[in-house]
Amino acid sequence: MNGHGSVKLFGRERTLHEALGGHRVADIILWRDKTASAAILAVATVAWWLFEVAEFHFLTLVCYVAMIGMLVFFIWTNASTFFNLPVPRVPETLLSERATRQAIQGVHRRLSRVVEKLYDIACGKDIKMFILTVLSLYIAAVIADCFSSLTLLYLVVLGTMTLPALYERYDSEVDHLVARGVHDLRTHFADMDSGVLRKIPRGTGASAPK
Repeated sequence: MNGHGSVKLFGRERTLHEALGGHRVADIILWRDKTASAAILAVATVAWWLFEVAEFHFLTLVCYVAMIGMLVFFIWTNASTFFNLPVPRVPETLLSERATRQAIQGVHRRLSRVVEKLYDIACGKDIKMFILTVLSLYIAAVIADCFSSLTLLYLVVLGTMTLPALYERYDSEVDHLVARGVHDLRTHFADMDSGVLRKIPRGTGASAPK
């Protein structure tokens, strides 16, 4: 393998598990906890099939699920007296205020970082990054226009639950190909920068407020 192969994807120096947080979420994404990973992927697939293929309405499905759940709990609770079965209880994790607050705070932190990064790029201090970002957003908009919102969300979940695990297994090959692509892209941008981009005035916007 040549010198390009030593470059890690996204410039990371840690393992992929550590880069993803190193906790239970990383275990699920990388299929260290196969039961939880398979359950999430199965639920997402079933939900996509119900709403996109079978064309169930969300409220209709919620009513059916609640009705069936209440019937099961009713039968189980009454049968537990005769068959000496434990009374079913709702798991505390589903009603945990702490877990809900942590999830909301995590989403807020990531969203804030994304907005701050987009603000810095929009200031025009790095014209190459600005062009790449605009081009990426345009491509994302074109792709999103080809799918419904639910299908796009399912594809995001599917990619999240499969691509990192595949990358962890074939990281050397992927890093090598990405390094070669980045090297070629930088060469093209160097040629473009010397001929065109240096003539474009840079912005003087301030960095995003903390």
